[in-house]
Amino acid sequence: MVASPVFGLWSNYRPRKEPLIISLSISVAANCLYAYVHVPASHNKYYMLVARGLVGFGAGNVAVIRSYIAGATSLQERTSSMANTSACQALGFILGPVFQTCFALIGEKGVTWDTIKLQINMYTAPVLLGAFLGVLNIILILILLREHHVDDSGRQCKNVNFEEASTDEVQVLQGNIDQVAVVATNIVFFVILFIFALFETIVTPLTMDMYAWTREQAVLYDGIILAALGVEALIIFMGIKLLSKKIGERAILLGGFIVVWVGFFILLPWGNHFPKIQWEDLHNTSIPNTTFGEIIITLWKSPKEDHNEGPTGCPIGQAWCFYTPMIHLAQFLTSAVLIGIGYPSCNVMSYTLYSKILGPKPQGVYMGWLTASGSAARILGPVFISQVYTSWGPRWAFSLVCGIVMLTIILLGVVYRRLVAFSVRHGRIQE
Repeated sequence: MVASPVFGLWSNYRPRKEPLIISLSISVAANCLYAYVHVPASHNKYYMLVARGLVGFGAGNVAVIRSYIAGATSLQERTSSMANTSACQALGFILGPVFQTCFALIGEKGVTWDTIKLQINMYTAPVLLGAFLGVLNIILILILLREHHVDDSGRQCKNVNFEEASTDEVQVLQGNIDQVAVVATNIVFFVILFIFALFETIVTPLTMDMYAWTREQAVLYDGIILAALGVEALIIFMGIKLLSKKIGERAILLGGFIVVWVGFFILLPWGNHFPKIQWEDLHNTSIPNTTFGEIIITLWKSPKEDHNEGPTGCPIGQAWCFYTPMIHLAQFLTSAVLIGIGYPSCNVMSYTLYSKILGPKPQGVYMGWLTASGSAARILGPVFISQVYTSWGPRWAFSLVCGIVMLTIILLGVVYRRLVAFSVRHGRIQE
């Protein structure tokens, strides 16, 4: 959240290679620090926190990447390029847990390289892979990345990021950016990230409370569901490229929010069936610390053991468990599918429209603020849903979410006509 505007500002005045390489170098160093966090004799947890904090700081380069894509594509190319970027990001979210599961087979002890005091186990292998991929990205940037900037029509423009100038370049078009549209798009982006972050957070405690799943079952089944949503998102990203040419980005954005609203509305409890009550408090409303890979190893080693850690169901400490109907599994799965359709649609359309509203000028700082708003949403979303769900139950939690989404839909309706490209607004290009 802090790094995105900083790297964005940097990319406005210097070649984009610089913030990209520096941010990746920070991430590589942070991952290496995490791999060696066992070496110091004390204060290991503080070293670990520093390592994870630096990884988050390095991730601020997302603003630079989106700014580069916005500046290197015409209006006609923008949606497709942004969708491809989102698809690659979604693929990373899918493959990440898969790699973690594979690395879990190494075990907690793993192997030790005594010469450099490096332990390779199920905890350090993922970060070592991350460090390797970071180095690979740095090499690719140095070899392949070239500064390129065009206007909304696709004509090459002069820009401070260029290493060389040519005589056939055109000047960047002048004009004021619609700040109302900018603020509205930041709010929309915040809401969509807020919604998905809270959905990811609530999946595990919700399924444990409603269906009396054990921790192992919840992590396994919910992991499968979230992986399926990742695959669904890939399909949506590819379909958006075609659909946007027919109905436009604004219509897809509005339609995506309507689908998300329907998804959360379906999650509202109804009927006469109530969840099973857990008479012994297991504190299962928090996210389990056990990783998916650890569970697979346990099941592999002891397939015949009973892994039920104790009573399951809705904890007696949550008063709403006694009077709130359960959310049927069909409700939950239908809702997940709808949210899996609406979220990727809104996500890619929001920052695609944002980049078009900003126009051909350098967008680093603006993209930094957009990324920062998304980061804030991912912080606040889990806090909000955890507190409301635990205290008041799913009926209040999802009703409030429906209210937030509805207010966002109303906001979109109010600013709908202002969400147009910079060149269209100034009459230089026909919409």
